[in-house]
Amino acid sequence: MENILIVDDEENMRFILSELLETTGYKTYQAESGTQALELSQKIKPHLVLLDYKLPDIDGMKVLEKLQQIDSSIIVIMITAYGDIKKAVTSMKLGAYDYLTKPFNNADILHLVKKALNTSFLEKKVKSYHEQISKDTKLQEMMGQSAEIKKVLSQVELVAESDITVFLEGETGTGKDLIARMIHERSPRKDKPFVAVDCGAIPDTLFESEMFGHEKGAFTGANTTVIGKFERADGGTLFLDEICNLPTNMQSKLLRVIQSKEIMRLGGKRTIKIDIRLIAACNNNIVEEIKISNFRKDLFYRINEFNIILPSLKERKKDIPVISRFFIKEMNPELNKNVKDFDESAMQKLVKYEWPGNIRELKNVIKRAILLTKTNRIYPEHLIFRDIQKSARSGVNIIKNDDFLIEKATNEAKKNIIKDAIQKTKGNKTKAAEILGISRRQLYWELNKLGIEN
Repeated sequence: MENILIVDDEENMRFILSELLETTGYKTYQAESGTQALELSQKIKPHLVLLDYKLPDIDGMKVLEKLQQIDSSIIVIMITAYGDIKKAVTSMKLGAYDYLTKPFNNADILHLVKKALNTSFLEKKVKSYHEQISKDTKLQEMMGQSAEIKKVLSQVELVAESDITVFLEGETGTGKDLIARMIHERSPRKDKPFVAVDCGAIPDTLFESEMFGHEKGAFTGANTTVIGKFERADGGTLFLDEICNLPTNMQSKLLRVIQSKEIMRLGGKRTIKIDIRLIAACNNNIVEEIKISNFRKDLFYRINEFNIILPSLKERKKDIPVISRFFIKEMNPELNKNVKDFDESAMQKLVKYEWPGNIRELKNVIKRAILLTKTNRIYPEHLIFRDIQKSARSGVNIIKNDDFLIEKATNEAKKNIIKDAIQKTKGNKTKAAEILGISRRQLYWELNKLGIEN
């Protein structure tokens, strides 16, 4: 049912319009001034506003401008006296859909309102269609076009419309989070929250509080009531990433919630109904985890109503050129560069590499390469891989720390690379470290070691 806001200082006029529209099936609200109309618009989000030009506090033209600032999709039909037609025409230039001249008959009003709402509906459909086309084009560039990935995307389309629980399997960095979000965005729940949870990152002691929330006073330091991930995802999709990392005692609590579709906050006295679509993911062999009793079989059956297996990057090497060029386009603005393409030998080097870190590793390698090149092309020497043996065979020496493997040429060359990264990020050490593929702590260590002023 569409919401229509009637703005007129004449009570009788508001009543007549409200009665007419309500009996036709619309939900109406009334405002006697411009100020009241703007306040109501923030609350009710009207689809259409019937706006009188002459109001006691703010003239209709000003209200029109402010309504468009609140939400440009609101349809505004101006109501004006016969002598104010020029002003009504001006209002259309400022964004009003049309105008009605007093006195008017019921048929004219209903026809214009219906036409305006239908036009708005079609415009939204067209906009949504173009946005989807744009998303799909970007998606093809980001995911690739091989038969292996097309199979995955067809499975996404197959399950998206339903509420079936989906289990995503694949190595680290294959894009499980991207596929989960894609399923959500193509589902009837797309306008509701998408909440992602890294199950391996939540300490056992905080699991219940993080997932189910807690009431004020539930434990020391619980000064306010906090809602958990399940409540945040209500109506939408909850993505449980790396679910294999959950301790078995937490798995039983999760299973109970999935079965009952109810949660209880820590310290709470009542259960809360939840309505979510569940997607889970794991990068381990979950069947082996079940065999050695690391994962509950009954929970697996609950989360595995439909299984999608994501291929590794080495299984679909023909996608590497497409994905690599997409990353160049995506990261050029961020790094303030204008890299156009790869040298042929650089692309061959990318395709030959085994990519143990999959798409995530490819993205990091290309990000560093964009930073390192001084021209608009990427050459083999700009491609630095994590694989120790392959890097050694290619004549590149590497050093290792807690988090990464990084090229070690001469100290002078490394000094230039780090300086360039800091310059590109305008002194932001966190971003510079990310570009270089190292931790912030390691960056400061390198700065001190190489004598670069901090």
